[in-house]
Amino acid sequence: MPNPDLSTDGDAPTAAAPPPLPPPPLTLPRPALFLDMDGVLAPLAETPDAVVPDPRRTAVLRAVADRLHGRVAIISGRTLAEIDRIAEASTASASGVHGLERRRADGSIHRADPAPEVRAAVAEFESFARSRPGIIVEDKAVSAGLHYRGAPDEGADALRLAGRLADETGLSLQAGNLVVELKTPGSNKGTALQAFMRESPFAGAVPVMLGDDLTDEDGFKAAEALGGFGVLVGPPRDTAARHGLPDVDAVLAWLNAVEESE
Repeated sequence: MPNPDLSTDGDAPTAAAPPPLPPPPLTLPRPALFLDMDGVLAPLAETPDAVVPDPRRTAVLRAVADRLHGRVAIISGRTLAEIDRIAEASTASASGVHGLERRRADGSIHRADPAPEVRAAVAEFESFARSRPGIIVEDKAVSAGLHYRGAPDEGADALRLAGRLADETGLSLQAGNLVVELKTPGSNKGTALQAFMRESPFAGAVPVMLGDDLTDEDGFKAAEALGGFGVLVGPPRDTAARHGLPDVDAVLAWLNAVEESE
């Protein structure tokens, strides 16, 4: 299985990088914003716990949620508890673990039942990590994550292990930015976005999904299918997003400036 986060050596020519995408407009007709956390609202860090609350981020999220009458949701691979820790519970609506957890605007929460095979995946990942300093295993109950940002040379082996376990267990494999996850099947960021769009206060709005890595492509596609668009944060690459922003600072500045037109 190819690893999008590891470079390869050799003499093969490198394809030209896609051109930068245009920034998203500041004025939108009744937008609904769906925001990834890591790499979008918060800079990437060596370990998941190293991402901490930030007063600017919290203030921007609260301001834009108020301006858009609550039509803002964080959609992340992190758990709801981690989303609230980092964003300081600044958005009523949120979805965690790639759609397997979802909190509606009224505060009610839906959590998928964990596939029993997740326990086996956690055990295999922990065994893999014991002899490899820098590897971190994340147990999210409904999924198992294997982070190799601290040991990027182990990435190829981590992906091979995850691919084998996915074949053996039927768990869904989700590759991300120097992380691979095996999760309970049935949900992704696109299905989470679609579910929010069927509910108040999002129904009838124009969905805009901001994301940075491959886990966000389902969200980009879902937003496009519902009349909105995706915004890729970070370097240009092949993507379903139609607009782009360079980094977290640009995202927060855009959120601070975004307005709605009725």
